[in-house]
Amino acid sequence: MKLLTAAQTRQADAATLQDEGIRSVALMERAATVFTDWLTARLAPTDAGEILVLCGPGNNGGDGLVAARLLHERGYRVRVGLLPADKHSADFEHNRPRLPAAVPVADWRPGKLPPIEPGTVVIDALFGTGLRRPLEGAAAALVRHLNAARARVVSIDLPSGLFADAPQPKDSPVVEARHTVTFELPKLALLLPQNARSVGRWHVVPVGLSPRFLAEVDADMHLVDAALLAGRLPARPTFAHKGTFGHALLLAGSKGKLGAAVLAARSCLRGGVGLLTVQVPAVGYAVLQTAVPEAMCLVDPEKNHLSELPDLQPYNAVGMGPGIGQDDDTRAALEDLLGSARVPLVLDADALNLLGANRPLLDLLPPDTLLTPHPKEFERLTEPARDDYHRLQLLRDFARQYRCYVVLKGAYSCLAAPDGQLYFNTTGNPGLATGGSGDVLTGLCLALRADKRLAPLDAALLAIYAHGRAADLAAAHTGQAGLIAGDLPQYIGQALQELTTAEEF
Repeated sequence: MKLLTAAQTRQADAATLQDEGIRSVALMERAATVFTDWLTARLAPTDAGEILVLCGPGNNGGDGLVAARLLHERGYRVRVGLLPADKHSADFEHNRPRLPAAVPVADWRPGKLPPIEPGTVVIDALFGTGLRRPLEGAAAALVRHLNAARARVVSIDLPSGLFADAPQPKDSPVVEARHTVTFELPKLALLLPQNARSVGRWHVVPVGLSPRFLAEVDADMHLVDAALLAGRLPARPTFAHKGTFGHALLLAGSKGKLGAAVLAARSCLRGGVGLLTVQVPAVGYAVLQTAVPEAMCLVDPEKNHLSELPDLQPYNAVGMGPGIGQDDDTRAALEDLLGSARVPLVLDADALNLLGANRPLLDLLPPDTLLTPHPKEFERLTEPARDDYHRLQLLRDFARQYRCYVVLKGAYSCLAAPDGQLYFNTTGNPGLATGGSGDVLTGLCLALRADKRLAPLDAALLAIYAHGRAADLAAAHTGQAGLIAGDLPQYIGQALQELTTAEEF
């Protein structure tokens, strides 16, 4: 699924009007109807009380006027508050006189703002994706008044005051919604941590925008969902053998951090790798042989940390980082790996920290290397980000510069590809905020990169989606708070099976 900019969203609206031969008021009626359908499916008239609809002077306000009319027709008690303005959009003007006389309407002016009782259901239809400047004056006063009320706010398309695809100016007021109901496609602003307080939970409702335009528009941001991944993971051949799915080498663990090696190894095996060899310091030999008997184990000469590489010739992919520490000879082993590897690499955790502390090593990254940093690890590789939008630009630039794939972990983990495309994952839950979940992702990435049937992009996309999906499956049994990283590997197979391309008749 493509993510469009605010400008592209306006183009999609225009293309829909042209393709269907309809007026913009018809599309507004359609959008407000699906919004009202969403709301009434979740909120009965007896539970809603009197619904307050706050309308701005533009088309978002027009959406609110239509929703108020439709709610009234469905038996809800509704009143409308209008933000005073000298000029209104044509579609707003069209829908203003269509409000039933029984719906109270009043201008909400600074200094005369009526009280909003806590718990009141408020539909925020003040401003939408067309907003280009921060709110001020009467609009800012109304938003601050609403935020102070502790109401149950549902925003239409975007919380008012929030820019669709650009950072907010400091101290710019934005509605703090409990729910945001957006049309057709998500907006970038909904996916970023800095906007979470304003967005609340977001939901997408279809309005039937032009399929032609959506297919043809050139987007550089995408949502990773099952539809995007369809056909990327082939079924296993009947006569496959362990060599078919690759031999992976995992360099992991140090004294006190052998659990990271165990988690990554288990995940790699559950990810379908044909053979797995794990090299650990001597202190970890018994741990690995006992905890992961399916893996072969190599012992590093050093007792407590990794210090050298084995012969890389047998392997189809190499992963390094979980729990390895940052000793000098571990850094030397990483440098040796970067200079000698002729197979795909997956780097995480302390491998990334070593790169951040020794940035000249970044120039040695082989093309198509896959890095999986969390935001702090990524910051060590680049620079502190001013905001989430700046961080995405740093991510895009880094992937382009070093011709690599980078998974910036978090809610809606973002994969940057060497061509500058960004992919936001849609699976996973807050249960992943636990130690070791990143090690599980490393192992899964390694398994899929070792599978020679998969292109680098496909392997990375499948890994982040299946990792999050495994967390969703696990949380159904453990709850999010009870989820631990060790729960994840046992659900990876099911997550991948859901994505496997079935053999056609």
